[in-house]
Amino acid sequence: MRNLHMTDRLWTKLLSIRDGKDKLRRKEADPALMLYGPIAAGRDGFVIAQVGQSLDGRVATPTGDARDISGPDGLAHLHRCRALVDAVIVGVGTVQNDNPRLSVREVKGPSPTRVIIDCKGELTGKEGLFNDGGAPVIVIQGHDAPATSYRAEVVKLQRSGRGLDPRDILDCLSERGLKRILVEGGARTIARFIDAGLVDRLHVAIAPLIIGSGPCGISLPPIAQLCNAHRPQADIYGLGSDVLFDCCLKPQADSSVRKGQEIRVADDAPASIYANA
Repeated sequence: MRNLHMTDRLWTKLLSIRDGKDKLRRKEADPALMLYGPIAAGRDGFVIAQVGQSLDGRVATPTGDARDISGPDGLAHLHRCRALVDAVIVGVGTVQNDNPRLSVREVKGPSPTRVIIDCKGELTGKEGLFNDGGAPVIVIQGHDAPATSYRAEVVKLQRSGRGLDPRDILDCLSERGLKRILVEGGARTIARFIDAGLVDRLHVAIAPLIIGSGPCGISLPPIAQLCNAHRPQADIYGLGSDVLFDCCLKPQADSSVRKGQEIRVADDAPASIYANA
């Protein structure tokens, strides 16, 4: 396990890499650069998914309380990821249940464009992120969603009965210069981007907390034997209050998922964004 010690110098370097003012050397040895460097340098396209969970794999209580699962260092990690990407994606359920700001507050750096997948136009426009004066908001809806009036850009995409195609979502963001993407929630939204083969890295931050029941971070299909389990290549980082698994889901020049270990989600959660995601 690599222990992460972020310094002002390292963070300034990462922000410079993000802005194209510095370059990531191929064999950076510092854990902070190894973990965050690929995100910062991914100007041509990089997708990271983030899950913060308890020791028993829960991301919230049965009532939906999820605000204090990650420890302070896990929270700082999430905000570093936000600061290094161009846009953060969440589903409409996350906005309705958590009313997140999706901004960068725990570290220095820019806040990303906030993207909400709202197939049916369920949001009211009264949600906090529409009215906080923060980073721009993009609402992505199905082509047949009713007309809405938000303080945000509304993008209409074609959808079938199974919802929006994650590839179409990334394409429309790329057209707006938003190519480094953080898929932050909820669990089904993350799973569908993974199932579509679009996630470069999956970050699973585990806090020393036992909840006992409640929703899990990712829904995968049941298996009969452990030999059928998916085992993506992963590096482990000690963040302080939390432990992070940095999982590589796409073959890269210096790492790859083991042959035959394709990442999939459960059969009842296909690679489309459902209307109630």
